[in-house]
Amino acid sequence: MAEKPTSFKPVSGNVMPRFSGISTFMRLPHVSDTDGVDIGLIGVPWDGGTTNRAGARHGPRQIRDLSTMVRNVHHQSRIKPFELCNCADLGDVPVNPIDLHDTLARVEAYYRRVHEAGVVPLSAGGDHLITLPIMRAIAKDRPVGMVHFDAHTDTWDRYFGDSIYTHGTPFRRAVEEGLLDPKRTVQIGIRGALYGEGDNDWGEQQGIRVITIDEFYQMGVEAAIAEARRVVGDGPTYVSFDVDGLDPVYAPGTGTPEIGGFTTFEAQTMLRGLQGLDLVGGDVVEVAPPFDPSGNTAMVGATMMFEILCILCDTIAARRG
Repeated sequence: MAEKPTSFKPVSGNVMPRFSGISTFMRLPHVSDTDGVDIGLIGVPWDGGTTNRAGARHGPRQIRDLSTMVRNVHHQSRIKPFELCNCADLGDVPVNPIDLHDTLARVEAYYRRVHEAGVVPLSAGGDHLITLPIMRAIAKDRPVGMVHFDAHTDTWDRYFGDSIYTHGTPFRRAVEEGLLDPKRTVQIGIRGALYGEGDNDWGEQQGIRVITIDEFYQMGVEAAIAEARRVVGDGPTYVSFDVDGLDPVYAPGTGTPEIGGFTTFEAQTMLRGLQGLDLVGGDVVEVAPPFDPSGNTAMVGATMMFEILCILCDTIAARRG
C-alpha cells in the first residue's frame, strides 16, 4: 500500500534526474488514500473494446514513463497546477483482461469511490470504451456535457451483430443511459471512411455538434474553441481526448489511425481554450505503445494530460473562490 505523502508536489528533476526513480504520472506521489487529493490521475490499462489493433492496455504504463518531462508551470497560460491543487497518482484500476462486462463493473465501482471522495479524475487509457463506466460513476446524478477530440464519433450501435460495448459505441450508450447530454456535446476532428452512408447520423439526430476535420480547417482553431464553448455552456463538462484525433504523423501508436488529422499544437491550443469551463474530469485514450517504438505517442498522451490537468486545476481553484 502506498504511504500517505508529506507533499503532493512532483519530484523535481533537479533533485532526482528524470530518467530515474519509480514512474508515476508527472512524478507525483502514488497514493491509495484519497484524503486531501483534489485531482486523481488514474490508469485504466484495458483494451478489450478494441476492434482493430490491440495495445492500448500498455498505454498508462508508458504514459507514466514519458510524463517525467512534465514540469511545474504551463509555458503559455502560466498556470501552476501543483500549487493550485493537490494532485496524485492513484494507480491503475484492477481490470479483468478477459471479461468485458466484469471490467466495466470494476471501472465503474472504482470511479464511484473516487467521485464520492470528492476527487476529480483525470485518466489514461486504455481504449475509448473506458469512458462509459467512468461516466456511469461521475454522471449518475446528472448528465454531463462533453468536448470530445477524435477521428471517430464513437456513437455507433454495435459491431459483429450483438457487440454493443466496443470503443466505437461508448457515447451512444452514454446518451441512451442519460449520462451524456447530446445537446451539450461537441466532437472535433471527425473523419475517415464509413461502412455505410448513415453511420454517423445517429449522434447528430440526438443533437450532438459534430465538427468534421474538413469543417475544422475551414473554420480555424479559434472558431472551433468558440463553438465548443457555446455548445457545452456553463454546465458540468467532461473532456475526452482520443489520440487518433491527431494526424498519425504525430501519434502513430494508436489502434485505429486515420490520416488527415489536426496537429499536436492545434490540439494543445484547443485544450487551453477550454479554460474557465465547469470541468468535472477528463481522459486521454487509445495510446498503443506497441505501434510506436519511439515513445512519441505516449509523450503526446502525457502532454495532453498535462494540458487537461492545468485547466482542471484552474476550474477547481475558481470554485474555491
